[in-house]
Formats: sequence, C-alpha cells, structure tokens
Amino acid sequence: PLKRNEEVAKVEVTVLGLILLLALAGNLCVLVAIQASKHVQSRMYYFMKHLCIADLVVAVFQVLPQLIWDITFRFYGPDILCRLVKYLQVVGMFASTYMLVLMSIDRCLAIWQPLRSLRRRKDRFFVLASWIISLLFSLPQVYIFSLREVGDGVFDCWGDFVQPWGAKAYVTWISLTIYIIPVAILSVCYGLISYKIWQNFKLKTRRDQCLSLTPRPAKGTALSRVSSVKLISKAKIRTVKMTFVIVLAYIICWTPFFFVQMWSAWDPMAPREAMAFIIAMLLASLNSCCNPWIYMFFAGHLFQDLMQRCLMASHCGCKRQWRSKSPSGMGAMRNTSSQKSVTQSSTK
Repeated sequence: PLKRNEEVAKVEVTVLGLILLLALAGNLCVLVAIQASKHVQSRMYYFMKHLCIADLVVAVFQVLPQLIWDITFRFYGPDILCRLVKYLQVVGMFASTYMLVLMSIDRCLAIWQPLRSLRRRKDRFFVLASWIISLLFSLPQVYIFSLREVGDGVFDCWGDFVQPWGAKAYVTWISLTIYIIPVAILSVCYGLISYKIWQNFKLKTRRDQCLSLTPRPAKGTALSRVSSVKLISKAKIRTVKMTFVIVLAYIICWTPFFFVQMWSAWDPMAPREAMAFIIAMLLASLNSCCNPWIYMFFAGHLFQDLMQRCLMASHCGCKRQWRSKSPSGMGAMRNTSSQKSVTQSSTK
C-alpha cells in the first residue's frame, strides 16, 4: 500500500524498540555471565552461548531494520543494502532455530545415553555446520528482494517472483525449513525424553521399595548410591526443563507468524494490514528477548557469579584508590606533625 495507519505504526515502533532493548541487554548479559562463570564450561553452556549469538543476530539484523523501516515507512538505501538486510534477517531465524534443535538433540542423547557425556563430541562441528546451513539457506533472499518501484516514483525493498506460484513455493519452503520440520524434530526429542524419564521414575520407585526390604548393614551404601543417582538425574532434568521452556516459547512466538505467512501466500484476499497480522509479526520478534529470562530462571548461578565478579572488581578498585590516596595523606599528616614538633621545640 502507498499509505499506512500512522497510529498503528507508532504502536509498532514502540513495541519493536522495547523488544530490541530487552533482546540486546538480555543476550549480552547472558554472554558475559557465561564467559565470567567459574563453573565448568559444559556443552549446554556452549549451545546457550551460540543461541544467544543467534538471538543477537535476530535483534540487530531483523528487529532493528524493521524498526527503522517502520519509522521511515519506505526503504531509503541502495539496492545492495536492501538485499543484504533481507539476507541477514533470515540468517538469524535459521540460526536460532537450528541452535535450539541442537540443544534438544543434545539433551535427548544425554538422557538416553548418559555415557556419551564422558566422550569428547564434535559439538563445534555441529554448531559450525548449523551456521553454514543458515547462511546457505538464506541466499535466495538476495535474488528475490531488490529495490523496486512500487508506485509512481515510490521505491521500496520488495520481493519479486518470476512465476505466479513462486511466492507460495518460497513461503512454504521457508515454513518447512524454519518451523515445521524443526518442530517435528523437537517433538520427537521431547517425546523420547519424557518416555525415558518415566522409565527412570519407575525404576527408582522399584529401587526404593527394594531398599526398604534390605537389611540395615547394606542399607547405608545402597542409599548413598541411590541418592547420587537421583542428584545426577535432577541436574539433567533441570537442563531438560530449561530447553523445553525455550522450545515452548519458540512455538508460541513463531506459530502465529508462520500461520499468517502461509495464509497471506496462499490466499490473495488475506487481510495483510489487519491488526491480527501485525500482532503476529510483532510476537515473532518477541522470541529473541524471551530466552535470556528463561536462562536467568533456570541457571541463576550464572548471574550470581557475574554479580560476585562485578562486586569483587568494584571492591578491588575501591581498595586500589584508597591505597593510592592513603600514602599522600599519611605523608601530609606526618609533615604537619613534624612541623608542630619543631615549632614546639623552638618555642621552648
């Protein structure tokens, strides 16, 4: 359209600005907390770090350009910038989704094959492969979008398809590779995880019943073994809960977006400027700022370590300043005291 609703545009700008600030502050805080953590850097932290980087890519190259675009209404820039912005907008979507899939597969393997955690896995290879796939799958954006004339002397960054069915095919492919197939993989992973946890629960219940029937001399060692097993399983279940909540937030935020995209691609009469469509678009951007708060809830010790480091650094800085100031002050006091003694001796 050559015109827009300015009141709705103001709401979009406000919401996107708030999402951008929360996403940048939250993800940067998580990255700093992971780097400053005194705990062992596990595979989970490694995946969390790259998921934060992917969310930052979404915030900087998707939310920020969309915010500027909503302020100006039209794209003001050269053709190469138009293609680059559209390319990077999709890179973040692919990378964030595939990092989430890697985290879920890792948790599934940790539950089903605990001994694999003792082996050195090629996590860097899988993460690097996810980034490369994201960069390759986003390449069609460079050829589809360009700076085009959408009205009499009005130019905008717009997509153009050679065939009439091109938009339907492309939107369907994007929905399959970013949403439908990943959600299917995530569902299988958490189905297997739930089944394994249910099996372990039944096994522990039987062990507890057996322990209640064992004699007292052997009961202490048996209880220590069972308690250690429960402690390990609780740590794993906590990370499983965290990834499950992240997956749930991803599904809640992105389901309306892809539903609206598929509807607008397959139905020429879809109300693209309706409020429901706009809310669905804004809800998708909200996912990039949800994940840091989920990390904070389930891995609060990261931020406790960060706060301790900050407090220690500020305390050490105050001590250094006090030590640098204290010798001069003491010297001045000594000088004044010596002058007083000289004057007192001279008066005598």
